[in-house]
Order: sequence, then structure tokens, then C-alpha cells
Amino acid sequence: MLLLVGLPLFLMELSLGQYGAAGPITVWKCCPIMQGVGVAMLVVSSLVSIYYNVIIAWAFYYLGSSFHSPLPWSCDAPRNAELCQNTSGSATHASASEAFWNEQVLGVTHSSGLGDPGPVQWVLALCLLAAWIVVFLCMLGGIHSAGKVVYITATFPYLILLVLIIRGATLPGSLDGVRFYLSSDWSKLLSAQVWSDAASQIFYSLGIGFGGLLSMASYNKFDNNVVRDTLVIAIGNCCTSFFAGFAIFSVLGHMALKKDIPVGSVADSGPGLAFVAYPEALSLLPGSPFWSVLFFLMLFMLGVDTLFGNVEAITTAIMDEFPALRERGRKMILLGVLCSSFYLLGLLLVTQGGIFWFTLIDTYSTGFGLIIITLLMCVGIACCYGIERFCRDIVTMICRCPPWYSRLLGCFKVCWVFLTPCLLLFTLIYTFLEMYSVPLCYGTYEFPAWGTSLGVCMGVLSCVQIPIGAIVALCHQTGTLSDRLQKAMQPLRSWGPTAAGTEEIIEVPFSITLSDSDFSAPPHSES
Repeated sequence: MLLLVGLPLFLMELSLGQYGAAGPITVWKCCPIMQGVGVAMLVVSSLVSIYYNVIIAWAFYYLGSSFHSPLPWSCDAPRNAELCQNTSGSATHASASEAFWNEQVLGVTHSSGLGDPGPVQWVLALCLLAAWIVVFLCMLGGIHSAGKVVYITATFPYLILLVLIIRGATLPGSLDGVRFYLSSDWSKLLSAQVWSDAASQIFYSLGIGFGGLLSMASYNKFDNNVVRDTLVIAIGNCCTSFFAGFAIFSVLGHMALKKDIPVGSVADSGPGLAFVAYPEALSLLPGSPFWSVLFFLMLFMLGVDTLFGNVEAITTAIMDEFPALRERGRKMILLGVLCSSFYLLGLLLVTQGGIFWFTLIDTYSTGFGLIIITLLMCVGIACCYGIERFCRDIVTMICRCPPWYSRLLGCFKVCWVFLTPCLLLFTLIYTFLEMYSVPLCYGTYEFPAWGTSLGVCMGVLSCVQIPIGAIVALCHQTGTLSDRLQKAMQPLRSWGPTAAGTEEIIEVPFSITLSDSDFSAPPHSES
């Protein structure tokens, strides 16, 4: 999935943004009929921003709770003494960590399901507000201030991760956890959920399809080496995810040994891993508050770092369409309105039944919709804009290409034209088949039909922007339908490197007489 989907799509978005120096919507001057792809990216980014900051709020809540000794979700806490005695050595009953998560943090035990959200958990609401204030302040100075913050939020977690890996390696039972982490069950490849989860992991890990890559790349220098950046960032990112697994499962292996149960019984997925299983494992370590502070500080920084890309994609796209908003005062108001709106919409997710809404949005906002967006982006560049033209654009930006770059671009060309669309289409079909055959559940709660339908509408909301954008692009053209279609697939005259990035003003101490031939376009030389 990384080699055939992650790397090609990452390079495609990075190259588009850098060459066009524009955000997710304006960048489609290269192929106006596909401008709906950019709008769809913004819809996905907006939905993700609403619920993703809730994860940061949870991390913030746990970070504050980690300064208590003993940890409030540990068996050493007086309120959990009776619970731990009743569930000692049992993998089937709720642990102290689960009770803390469900009762104190979420309050989900007081909700009957999706239709019964209940009151807002006000402590979580304050944590969510604090998270949005942090995002607002960090992005207030624009891409430059956000870039400086990213130096800390993207690098400091590596130090914490290294400390956690070293500490986990010294624990008894850590090897059992590592063996479980590295073991493979090839029969799982027949499950559509595995392929859908793999695609979601690649999209989230690399930021593909959300518009953030396009926005960030638009600030690059025109001659920045996008191929080098793609290889370093994409491979480095996935290696980081791989090594992070050692930090997690070494500690889970220790917890399994202490509780005398299999590692598979303590390993969980989704929020359950980060906020139930791993905190419980940390509570078993000597000096547990210190390790808990490190872990949730890392989680908080990673979450904020991820959210920067989504919010930047939205603000860049809006300012591209309305340049007057680039003025500092107006940009601050725009950012404030966005953060305030997302905060208010996110309050539903911090109610007692908010975890059900969180699960619904998480499942459908980035499920089949994100796959369709990236599939059509790939098809649009390969078939409408032209894959040869796109490769020439990349070579133009890099200028001096080593010989092996041409061979590498040849491999990427095969992926863009055939392999990547086929794999995305295969994953999409599998996702649809499983979506209608396996009901959505959270724990023992099965989502009602109306809830599933609402989730599908969220996914459709992003996809429907693509045909709408195509219709708008056709309406802006003149002539017959065939003429309009042909014109809408051609790049606009304003597409390409910005004048500021490609022209130099040279002062000379003498006058120059120009003839008519000086204004004619020189023939293109073959390189």
C-alpha cells in the first residue's frame, strides 16, 4: 500500500502544489473540470478537524490527570481498589483503566446510544477549547509561525518515543509483546476491513487527500526537489510508525505478563489502545506518572501537528479564492471563525454519547470518500492533464536530475496510470461490500440503520462536490458540450509557476534596443 499508493499520491500532491503555488481548489487551474476534487478535500478536512481535535482534548485531559499520584486509572487509586480486586486476572471484566475511560472521561455509561447524546462533559469541553486555542495561536502568524512550532511538535515526540522504546525493552515480558506485534496472519488479507484500514493508515500517516500537502507545498521554492522530499518524508514517516509499535507493544507485553493473560487480550485498536490499554500498562511501571506525562505529551503534540495541515488547507483554499482575506487582520478573523465553528460543532462529540458520534464520523468521513477523492485525482492528472506533461513539470522544477530520477519517474508513471488507480478501485469495491454486510459497532452497541445512513451521507457529501465542480467548470465554457468538455480539461493560461518565482529583474547600466524577434517565443530545446 505504501509503495503503490502512498508514495505515488504523495509525490503527485507535492508536485501539484509546488508547481502551481496554490491551494487545493485553485491548483486545479491545471484541469478545471476536476476542481471539485479540491472542494471535496476541504469537506473531508473540515469533518476531520471537527473530530480530530477531540482526540487532542482527550490527550489533554489525560495529560492533566497524569500529574496525580497514583494515577486515577491505576489499581493503586483508592476508588479503584474494589474494582481491581473483583477483576484481578480477568480479561473479560472492565479494568480500572476502562472504568476511568468510560465513566469519568466519556460518561458513555449514562448514554443509551447515538440518539441519546446526553449533556456535555464540561471538563472535556474545556480541554477541547484549550486545544483549539493552541491551534489558533500557533497558526496566527501564518505558515512561518506554524513552521516554527512544527520544529518542536514534530521532533520532540521522537525523543519521547526513543525514551519509551528503551524503557519498554527493559521490562519483563516485552519480547512477548514484540513477537505479537511482528507476527502475521495472512488470512486477514481476505478481509476488506484490513485493506480499508491500511489505506486509512497511509492516508492519515502521509496526509494524502486532505489538501494539507497541496497547501504546504504551495509555499515551497519552485526548484525544491520534490522527489527527494517524497522519498525522505514518506519512508521516514512509515518507519516512524513501525518503530512506534515497539514502544507500544513492549509495554503491552509487560502488562500481559503481569496480568497472566495473552498479549492479544490486552491489545486494542482505535481510541481503546491509546486511552485504555496503554495507560493501564503505564500504570504498572515504577514512576508511572512520569511515563504517563511523556506519553500523553507526545500524543498531544502529534495531534496538534496533524491538525495544522488540515486547518492550513482550509485557510489557504479560502484565501486563494478571496485574496482580500490575506490581510493580517482579516486572516486572523477568518482563522478565529474557523476555529470557533469547529469548536462549537465538536461539542456534540464531548457529550456523554459523543463517542458514538465520534465513531460514526471517524468511520465514514474518511472511508470510501477519501478513496474516491484520491482515485479521481489520480485519474484526472493521468488522463485529463496528461501524465507526460505532469512528468515534464516535475523535471522542470528539479532542473538538474540525476540519471536514476528518470527511471524512478518511469516507475511512478506506471503507478499513476495503472497500479495506483487499480489498487484504489479494488479497495473501494471491497470497502463497499463490507460496509453493507458488516454493521458498524462500538463495543457491544450496534449502530441503528438511520445512523449508518447518516454516516454514508457524510461520505457522499465530499464525493458529490466532484460532479458539482465539473458542472460548474462546463458552465463557464462556451460552445457545444464537446467543446466545453475539451476546454474544461485544458489548463488555464494562469496555470503554472508564479511570475515572482520565475522572473528576475536585472539592472543594466546601458540601453538595449529590442527587435520584433526578441518578443517571439523561442523554440523548445530537447534536454
